[in-house]
Amino acid sequence: MALSTEQQMLVEQRLSNEKKSTAVAYLLWFFLGGFGAHRFYLGRVGTAVTMLILFIAGWATVAFIVGLALLIPLGIWMLVDAFLIPGMISEDANNKRTAIANEIAVVSGGN
Repeated sequence: MALSTEQQMLVEQRLSNEKKSTAVAYLLWFFLGGFGAHRFYLGRVGTAVTMLILFIAGWATVAFIVGLALLIPLGIWMLVDAFLIPGMISEDANNKRTAIANEIAVVSGGN
């Protein structure tokens, strides 16, 4: 699938419109990271739900000390996510770029 220069420019233009914002991802991570909001934003719903469950269960049981066993790993996970966010955004952009290029190739008849 070799796209013309015009088609490649169209792919990049559409990608710039649909690409996730690094600033938004980091703001969500900073303010709502325990809820997994940054992962919801980046389309990683399964792990976002897991973070949300850990957060709720951790705070619900913190009085019984059990909550700390949930909140400490969640805090570590959030810290690791601070370094993973750029890679998640790049992966999302590459997936979108491929999907857009395939769509343009199909619409143009593969020319």
